[in-house]
Amino acid sequence: MCGINGIFAHGDGAPPADKAELRRARESMRARGPDGAGEWFSDDGRVALGHRRLSIIDLREVAGQPMRDDAGELAVVFNGEIYDHRALRAQLEAGGARFRTDSDTEVLLHLWRRRGPAMVEALRGMYAFALWDARAGTLFLARDPYGIKPLYIADDGRTLRFASQVKALLAGGGVDASPEAAGHAGFFLWGSVPEPWTLHRGIRALPAGSSLLVGRDGRREERRFFDMAAILREAAPAPASPGARAEMLRAALEDSVRQHLVADVPVGVFLSAGLDSTTIAALAAEAGTGDLRTVTLGFEEFRGGPMDETVLAAEVARQRGSRHETRWIRGEEFAAARGALLDAMDQPSVDGVNTYFVARAAREAGLKVALSGLGGDELFASYPSFRQVPRLARAMAPLRGLAPLGAALRALAAPVAGAFTSPKYAGLLEYGTHVPGAYLLRRSLFMPWELDAVLPREVAREGLDRLATIEHLGADLDGVSDPRLQVSLLESSWYMRNQLLRDADWAGMAHSLEIRTPLVDATLLRAIAPLLAAGADAPGKRAMAAAPRRALPASILDRPKTGFVVPVRDWIAGGAAPAERGLRGWARHVHAAFGGM
Repeated sequence: MCGINGIFAHGDGAPPADKAELRRARESMRARGPDGAGEWFSDDGRVALGHRRLSIIDLREVAGQPMRDDAGELAVVFNGEIYDHRALRAQLEAGGARFRTDSDTEVLLHLWRRRGPAMVEALRGMYAFALWDARAGTLFLARDPYGIKPLYIADDGRTLRFASQVKALLAGGGVDASPEAAGHAGFFLWGSVPEPWTLHRGIRALPAGSSLLVGRDGRREERRFFDMAAILREAAPAPASPGARAEMLRAALEDSVRQHLVADVPVGVFLSAGLDSTTIAALAAEAGTGDLRTVTLGFEEFRGGPMDETVLAAEVARQRGSRHETRWIRGEEFAAARGALLDAMDQPSVDGVNTYFVARAAREAGLKVALSGLGGDELFASYPSFRQVPRLARAMAPLRGLAPLGAALRALAAPVAGAFTSPKYAGLLEYGTHVPGAYLLRRSLFMPWELDAVLPREVAREGLDRLATIEHLGADLDGVSDPRLQVSLLESSWYMRNQLLRDADWAGMAHSLEIRTPLVDATLLRAIAPLLAAGADAPGKRAMAAAPRRALPASILDRPKTGFVVPVRDWIAGGAAPAERGLRGWARHVHAAFGGM
């Protein structure tokens, strides 16, 4: 896990890459890579690459970045982990490639020579990288299938800049930092900024599962190489036998966890009392890679109550023989860390507080890498949205012809609904007659018609037009008709990608901790797609939790779902006025910390 950045002066008359700018951007990401820093500048001054290193695989200096090939024609900066790098290395060596490190970074250089842009098809991992090819005069950028690792781009038509963080591009300077209405509106709509937008007009995210090739002449070739909807839509039939299905799921989960344990430093597990993290911890223990470390975060406000996960987590740790630590936290620590937490956010988010503190606890326990159960709810359909969204869309479908009247009805009903219940009820006819609209009703923080209250009217209107939210939600379903798969696609492409994965990145990197997500893995998805697309036979959380060969305790299996929560609503309320309490109040506070509007 690292921080990468670079400058490519590709346009005629573009000034050479500014060394001071590169270093400002790089050093703003010091927390992402406290173990070392590197830079490289092309002889003609048109290309500059920067890197901050968190050493996880091949800890030697020779594996530092930017890394160049022996011929001096290629240079790469890379953030993330390639879990299948050893298998790829063996294939490349069989074809005559010679390696001077044991790092996954060097695999990228050799793989580019063999496959060019198609190299991404061979990579299993979480990654964002930029590779300069002096022979072709091209810069190649790529981001992993789910977008676990961030990569932001600013291109004014003459100079392209990229970095792992929006704040790094801003620190470097030279980018259009004027407000982007879609970013501000999107934040209040969802509680996070939906990709590819940011708060700044000149900065965009490279979309998850895509690559961008930019030539010295300015030509651009963007390609999407991962399509979750297509994988689910085209899945082969699942085995008929329940036993065969269970074994298929077990093998895929075991493989993913084993791959995510690859490291030259100790790997721990975030352990709560939920099925996701306990399954990950059990499979990691069964992988037999050595000393397993587990960390649980306890909240003083929950101690001894039904939301206290520490006792059950400790039971799992004892059963699996892990070296376990419980770290306790109270509201006063949130108040003390609030400023640092907001500074660590790269883009505004109403979530991530829990991840920030458990990442801090893991780092204090001496870990550099921790596995998270993130992604299990999206794969195995355990959010309430999997019931609520299809149910609402089915119930309202007969009224679809009246949807054009929905806006007028909502305008009349919203003041009344907002006074007595959730304002979302006013939008049932306008949005609830189809799955994309029902999902917006379920997941939105503020509804579109409420944005005038938190943003200038013209900004809210422009932002909503640019977001085209319902159209994009519908496009993500791409021919998938099964209700469970539809919600899985939306939760994975919106809530998980824009909120959970991004929060895991900034919160982990704030403490120089790499967070890995074995349940968010393209190879795993392809392996179990036939099971997920099996309709009524699709596996749920209990099937996932049955994957370990030694059963989890009944106290875990039979525990009602609570989620991994933080008493954040109580913490952020503090002495705030009623209007500023809860997630909506926290959203206003976070937005103001990013400059407001």
